[in-house]
Amino acid sequence: MHCWLRLFAVLAVIAGCSGSGDNAPGNTNGRGDGAAPFGIALDGSLQNGAWSPDSDTVVLTRFRDGYNEGAADIYTCSVETKTLRLLVSDGSANVNLPGSCWSRAAGAIVFSSARDPHDEIFMINPAGSPGDEVRITGRDAFMAYEPSFSPDGQWIVFESHPVDVETQGVIMRHRLDGTVAYQALTGAAEDCRQPNWAPAGDMILYQKLTGGQWDVWIMNSDGTGKRQVTAGPGDKTDASFSPDGEWIVFSSDQAGRTANLYVSSIHGGAAIRVTDYDGYDGAPSWSSDWRIVFESCAGDPDGSAGTTLWVINTPDL
Repeated sequence: MHCWLRLFAVLAVIAGCSGSGDNAPGNTNGRGDGAAPFGIALDGSLQNGAWSPDSDTVVLTRFRDGYNEGAADIYTCSVETKTLRLLVSDGSANVNLPGSCWSRAAGAIVFSSARDPHDEIFMINPAGSPGDEVRITGRDAFMAYEPSFSPDGQWIVFESHPVDVETQGVIMRHRLDGTVAYQALTGAAEDCRQPNWAPAGDMILYQKLTGGQWDVWIMNSDGTGKRQVTAGPGDKTDASFSPDGEWIVFSSDQAGRTANLYVSSIHGGAAIRVTDYDGYDGAPSWSSDWRIVFESCAGDPDGSAGTTLWVINTPDL
């Protein structure tokens, strides 16, 4: 996942983030907010946790060489037994998006891959193995990443950029059976990122850069009715929907220090703080039973050994 937040000074980077040790059961890493380590016995930078439809498994991205660095593999991990399954590993960067990347209806997990010639969207059966993935987008002039399934499993929405261009983000919609042409839901001048589909299928959220700041927006699934949901100082990124579609969870540095997790109503209003940590918390995803999995790091993740996965209960809303 792209990291849009630059939250710490160089000394914090030197302090760095922990590797798999911070995932050891019972290690709270000095936290007082009730978050608990997920407990994954896997090295590398563990990122972008997202729940299975029945919330008994988490899919995640493991960057081998540090935060957003080097090749990245996709694993699933059982919540109860912590059994790991390697799904995707081809030596390139394979990355899932938190939120609705795992579809019961489609029987698949959707992800992006940086394999040649450029980033495209793939999907794989959760019971699959490396090599079973199937490519589902293909455009010569545009990269595709950050994909999310529609609830019926028939569509994906994803972030698109011209090849080798990191700005000009456009939210695209694509029907998996190919019967409908690619549809741009936002314009290139808006620079929009990280879409996620609502559980009811009627809305899509995304983040949009306005005035040098990222905020979360919502639109109807056909691209109409765009409206801003978050407001106030600080970047708000990495958003996904609650199980009932009435709330969003996101990462923000709005308190004036590091990025922590917040929730807001889709109708706007004051954000409710979820985590309270001196380090970085990001990339949150809600389970069907209202737990939140997220990535965390004691310092700025950029340039570090990476993040680990944690879980916290949803506050009273």
